[in-house]
Amino acid sequence: MLNLPRLSKIPDDSLPKMTKKASIFKTFGEYFKAHPAALIAWLWVTIMPGIGSLILLSEYDWLYDINLTNKIQHTLFTLALACLMGLALLPTTLTSIAMGYFFGWWGLPDLLIAYVLANFLGYYLGSKLNIDFLPILQKRNPELKDQLDKRAGNIGELIFFIRISPLIPFAISNFLFATLDIDLTKVIRYGIPGMLPRTLIAFGTGLLANSFLDAKKSMNDPVQWVVLVILLTVSFWGLARYWKIAKS
Repeated sequence: MLNLPRLSKIPDDSLPKMTKKASIFKTFGEYFKAHPAALIAWLWVTIMPGIGSLILLSEYDWLYDINLTNKIQHTLFTLALACLMGLALLPTTLTSIAMGYFFGWWGLPDLLIAYVLANFLGYYLGSKLNIDFLPILQKRNPELKDQLDKRAGNIGELIFFIRISPLIPFAISNFLFATLDIDLTKVIRYGIPGMLPRTLIAFGTGLLANSFLDAKKSMNDPVQWVVLVILLTVSFWGLARYWKIAKS
């Protein structure tokens, strides 16, 4: 019987330690468990715009009684619009349709100013309710900070192509930008131009409609779907280009 040399046990300390990267979904779960207010906020911005749409579509007759005849009325109305969109109580597309139908061209400046103010409000709430998430995510995924730093120079493209996408709601994108700690001035500078195509299409649809409900239904006609597909394609192309340039 052969006497084979006994292999000595290699100390554990001499073996390379394998570190397992934390799953982003696990990180989200742990964060929301420790920060229930953040979870409620994300659910709010996801669900409430749909509920607000249903309420507006069933109770819109009172809008006929609103008369904007002086600067004070325009100012108060603009602030109300900003609160409705910034607090995710109404989606921006339906708001644009309503503004075009009920107020015509006189309502367009109010709508655009309200968009800017709603950006401030949504971003502020997102930054306060998602506090410390980015540092926690970077700690669990150390390479994330390097990736974000590499992409910092092209962040305007990311904002623009996210805003232009018909799949990413206004309120959710506000929370996303705040969570990633993207500078608010850049969100405004690049985000407003990104929103203009969808805004003007929805506003024009309301402007030309014979009734508010017809304006809402017309957003589902083939022409509108073609426009949405084009915007979605542009968004995907832009985000893919952004990712490719940032990686190089």
